[in-house]
Amino acid sequence: MIREVVVALDQGSSNSRALAMDCRGKVVARSQYPVRTFYPKAGWAEHDALEIARTQERALDDVLARLPRSCEVLALGISSQRSTVVFWDRKTGKPAARAPSWQDGRAASVVAPMQGRQAEAHERTGLYLTPYYSAPKIRWFLDNEPAVRRLAQEDRLLAAPVSTFLVWRLTRGEVFAVDPSLAQRMMLFNLRSMDWDPDMLSLFGIPRSILPSIFSSAGDWGSVQRGGRKLPIRACLGDQQAATVGLGGIEAGASVANYGTGAFFLHNTGESQHRVPGLLTSIAWKLQDRPAVFLQEGTVHAAGASFEWLRQNLGLLKKNSDIDRLCRLSRQRVLALIAIGGLGAPRWDYRTKTGFFGLTSQTRAADMVRGVTEGIAFLVADIVSALRAAGIEPGRVRASGGLSRISYLLQFQADILGLEIERCGEAEVTALGAASLAAEAAGAPWAPRLRQAKADRIFKPTLGRDEARALLDTWSAFVRMGSGLDI
Repeated sequence: MIREVVVALDQGSSNSRALAMDCRGKVVARSQYPVRTFYPKAGWAEHDALEIARTQERALDDVLARLPRSCEVLALGISSQRSTVVFWDRKTGKPAARAPSWQDGRAASVVAPMQGRQAEAHERTGLYLTPYYSAPKIRWFLDNEPAVRRLAQEDRLLAAPVSTFLVWRLTRGEVFAVDPSLAQRMMLFNLRSMDWDPDMLSLFGIPRSILPSIFSSAGDWGSVQRGGRKLPIRACLGDQQAATVGLGGIEAGASVANYGTGAFFLHNTGESQHRVPGLLTSIAWKLQDRPAVFLQEGTVHAAGASFEWLRQNLGLLKKNSDIDRLCRLSRQRVLALIAIGGLGAPRWDYRTKTGFFGLTSQTRAADMVRGVTEGIAFLVADIVSALRAAGIEPGRVRASGGLSRISYLLQFQADILGLEIERCGEAEVTALGAASLAAEAAGAPWAPRLRQAKADRIFKPTLGRDEARALLDTWSAFVRMGSGLDI
């Protein structure tokens, strides 16, 4: 008996994953390989684009080899990290330079003279003029990387998100495309026209010829010949958007939080575009002839990256599985503002440095770990505060991501937000979302089942409103104090 499966590729900052799922969402085969991030200078973060592609292709080959012969691959869905940009030669396919990560801040000098155009940029693109997005990175590399500049002069340069590079390689150069959710993160995409914005291209001096075509998030993206099988690519979108689908956040009013290398809070506003000061108006997905769906999004640049910093730079943590225990051992509150990669929403501050407050002679490693854990929750709370100030009140929040396994983090988050946090028991929600959209585009009637991830625990607020308000006020005072220092 033929067993239909969908294969999902989930390319992230730390790993390249591939999973095959059946009609019940059961993982039939999986594989993953680590991806390195290089930090050659302060504020720089970059990937080897070939390493990304090869690890993703190897993971796909593993999954295809492990599939039982009775399995038929109905479709392939792809999700990827977003604002990371790859530069490569359209003739040879070789990368021209390392790919600056979404965490990379070297292009601060590019956007500094543009701050007077913030309102215009936000209205056009839904984003803010920061080095976080692809356009400033592209401009910086055109100005400072000779190999990239030379390819541009010879009309051989291609520049696009990671997903586009993967699809281009998998289809042997036949498909050079990006979906609106990822195109937007390049800061060159107009939310009204749903196409590249001539004024933003002019602002950054970026030629349209190096950018991909715009495809729907789900539809015909070509096909892949791999492992003796023909795999139709039927979905391609950003990782946070795919996770939103996998968590079931497809209806207007749904709120999801994803705690990974960064932390992201996303509120579905349906087909309506809102502009909330300090937050992003993001495209969730655009499905063929249907209107685009939008999100209000806030980002915390360093969530899991904060614990990696504690481990590697300060030696205060051995492994993430110790975090819950250490938080509960702590007897002293320490405030921690982790500004690695800058402060994201709603401040978009790339000058403030990481800081701690409340250290005494009695402070221990457990207190520092707890402070960083609570600091992540406070930064997410700042995003929710911006939503509330605009009259948008989130309901129950569905949470996922590696750090969502830290129960102390989600309980503290529920306490200071005054909201219930529903933790998803499925670890692969990003892959589930990509698989669901691919299956739907392929005509599978069971596709909606893949976005019904079950909760394994609900965290309810345990603090009174006044106590939570006092904590948030103290946090705000601490951030204001730290923001005024330049050392």
